[in-house]
Amino acid sequence: MPKCPTHYSKLLTSSIHQRLKNHTLFPIDLSSPSLQCHLSSLSVPSDNDEPEPPISDEIFRKGPNFGSYKSGDSTFYSLIENYASLGDFGSLEKVLDRMKRERRVFIERSFIAVFRAFGKAHLPNKAVDLFHRMVDEFQCRRTVKSFNSVLNVIVQEGHYAHALEFYDHVVGDRNMNILPNVLSYNLIIKAMCRFGLVDKAVEKFREMPVRDCAPDVFTYCTLMDGLCKVNRIDEAVFLLDEMQIEGCSPSPATFNVLIDAVCKKGDLGRAAKLVDNMFLKGCIPNEVTYNTLIHGLCLQGKLEKAVSLLDRMVLNKCVPNDVTYGTIINGLVKQGRSLDGARVLISMEERGRRANEYIYSVLVSGLFKEGKSEEAMKLWKEMMEKGCKPNTVVYSALIDGLCLDGKPDEAKEVFCEMVHNGCMPNSYAYSSLMKGFFQAGQGYKAILLWKEMTDNNVIRNEVCYSVIIHGFCKDGKVKEALMVWKQMLARGYKPDVVAYSSMIHGLCNDGLVEQGLKLFNEMLSQEPECQPDVITYNILLNALCKQRNISRAVDLLNSMLDRGCDPDLVTCDIFLTTLGEKLDPPQDGREFLNGLVVRLIKRQRIVGASRIVEVMLKKFLPPTASTWTRVVQELCKPKKVRAAIDKCWSSLYC
Repeated sequence: MPKCPTHYSKLLTSSIHQRLKNHTLFPIDLSSPSLQCHLSSLSVPSDNDEPEPPISDEIFRKGPNFGSYKSGDSTFYSLIENYASLGDFGSLEKVLDRMKRERRVFIERSFIAVFRAFGKAHLPNKAVDLFHRMVDEFQCRRTVKSFNSVLNVIVQEGHYAHALEFYDHVVGDRNMNILPNVLSYNLIIKAMCRFGLVDKAVEKFREMPVRDCAPDVFTYCTLMDGLCKVNRIDEAVFLLDEMQIEGCSPSPATFNVLIDAVCKKGDLGRAAKLVDNMFLKGCIPNEVTYNTLIHGLCLQGKLEKAVSLLDRMVLNKCVPNDVTYGTIINGLVKQGRSLDGARVLISMEERGRRANEYIYSVLVSGLFKEGKSEEAMKLWKEMMEKGCKPNTVVYSALIDGLCLDGKPDEAKEVFCEMVHNGCMPNSYAYSSLMKGFFQAGQGYKAILLWKEMTDNNVIRNEVCYSVIIHGFCKDGKVKEALMVWKQMLARGYKPDVVAYSSMIHGLCNDGLVEQGLKLFNEMLSQEPECQPDVITYNILLNALCKQRNISRAVDLLNSMLDRGCDPDLVTCDIFLTTLGEKLDPPQDGREFLNGLVVRLIKRQRIVGASRIVEVMLKKFLPPTASTWTRVVQELCKPKKVRAAIDKCWSSLYC
């Protein structure tokens, strides 16, 4: 009985692929009795077996020449999978066209392979177009599998509005007859949450039981994450209880979503309760759980507890990773404890973990900022000796540190070494080096670097512009600073608070106070991150006081207080000097500062008030008794402090 073409196609797919590997391709006579006997002894792969390895187009073309063989459908399927894995969409279209001409049978699995290829190539529109062509052009029935495949491509690409439109179109079209399953709901709920339509996602979630589709752990986890992102944590926790009532067991990932949310909010007590609940439900905390808790503790400044949690993590046979150590080291550096961070690095290496470039860059930068340049250079040498090749980030941290240490020439040597080793400097490295040269009084070298950025096609960002503007203004080159300022605006960059303050400072030093005030008013209309800070106000206050325009300076100080910006030591010194030198008769400023303290207390800005009191005490200008009493009462409001004071008083009088 003759074998069907599909049978020979499957056998040849495997045997030809093997011969192609061994480079022993030769014509095969399928009609020979010995080969027929051999082929009949082989088992025919079933539909459940693993698919054969894809074959090349060369074999496909030569196939019909191998005796009486006629290429079967599975040969085309293999070619489709082959070209899909290679991302060769031109060849894919040719195969599909040939299959149409020869009236081959198309199967959904082949289209799903192509959809995935479109996803890898970031071509969601191509996937949608092919999905719509499946029935009319290729006579291939679409099911929820191909629908989910295309929907996933769109969602993964971040085209959430398109995903919602595609979902509504397909599910709403009765002719397509595609009913969403749990994966469909998971994808569309994810898209809604990412698109900010959390209420719509909740509605879609509640629709699932009506459609006879039970939510799974991924559904709950996705919706919880969406709720937490919009600070609806209580609703997310309620879902945790609901899923357990519905018989859906939470996974560690479910708890991790909630723990991350409450940690970011600073509610570590609630995070601890969630961990306890996690154990009760039989979920063992994993690396993500511990990393989340450690990050939350670091955000709260509780570094000792974070380190102790690291030890507990090891005891529970949960291996800390780079994220764990990096989080703790970064937290220590932010608290000015870079040496403790270096000790954690040693502990990390003792446990068999090698530090990555990020950890080294954080430590090197932190040590330099704390004035520990020797320790920073020692760490750099150790890193090199251990074979950790520095990248652009680590080089930039070292360059910035050397410039902070007043060694821009040494930083330039590192800069050149960086280029020699194939690491192209970024805008951060250039900014640090330019700043270093300006601070060292070598502005001409900074300008050369500024020009070099253009030659090397390095894009100048807002920080670069801020540095060059600040440097020009510091050197008294206001015209040059204004030219750069106009260039920055023309290229669509928004000046930051440093650029504004530097430009205002330059104008005021050049006697152009009105222009400085005009720029200041423009600054007030900008985004919150570009609002004037205490340095900006001090520049203008100083300029106005030097002009003896004290009433206008006081108005600006009032505006400063109204906008929530507290005065500092420099602000106080400006007014004390003005009151002592510019007024007739001169004043010591005690009454002025005392009034400032009272105004801050009334606005509940106790920290700002206490700082001015510190200035008054250092200047031997003590506040009045009533002001002093109010400051002390406000500072001692916390219950623990008051309890401690009450205990002291009771012990004194008992």
